[in-house]
Amino acid sequence: MGNSLRQGLRRYFRPEQLALLQAARVGVAGAGGLGSNAALMLARCGVEHLLLVDDDVVEPSNLNRQHYWPRHLGRPKVEALADLLRELNPDIRLDTRQLRLTPDNLPEILPACPIWLEALDDPEAKTMLVERALLSGRLVASASGMGGYGGPPMQKRRLGPLTLVGDFSTDVLTAPPLAPRVTQAAALLADAVLEFILEHFHFENALAGNAPGQQRL
Repeated sequence: MGNSLRQGLRRYFRPEQLALLQAARVGVAGAGGLGSNAALMLARCGVEHLLLVDDDVVEPSNLNRQHYWPRHLGRPKVEALADLLRELNPDIRLDTRQLRLTPDNLPEILPACPIWLEALDDPEAKTMLVERALLSGRLVASASGMGGYGGPPMQKRRLGPLTLVGDFSTDVLTAPPLAPRVTQAAALLADAVLEFILEHFHFENALAGNAPGQQRL
């Protein structure tokens, strides 16, 4: 039967686009409502090399918005998410780190990927990752402001190497994190990463005179 996902993606992407997606290395910091959903969306689009970082385990309060099922309760999120990703694409390459990002371990982890999807809950950790990633020349997609229901529409703002996602008004500390708006934000994060891969790196390769797929992303 082969890899069904790869077979199906050939209908939607050109060979050179698939090569870029398969070669891209994306770090996903946080495997909760944003990270778990966005990681699976990226995998569905052909991204095959992900670094998953999270120190938490799946709890009942996660099931309302995070891409986990009751069978995952009590398991580390990075392990449960890795199982789901491998079920979708048996050839996906995963690096899982069950840890909390800190100023001490970030310098060792950050260089592993040129693109980072920031999906952390802690404001200080979010700021640390985004600032250090940008200073080291990486591309970053980051989100905030997606709680409650209804409310302002989700937006995506591109600021050079940084893409911000959210409604830019909701206080997530007071609005409950519910599946519809959290998943909207996760989808925009995944879309921002696809833009980085298919537009930014294609442009960089063209400037360098490389054939698509030659550059490791």
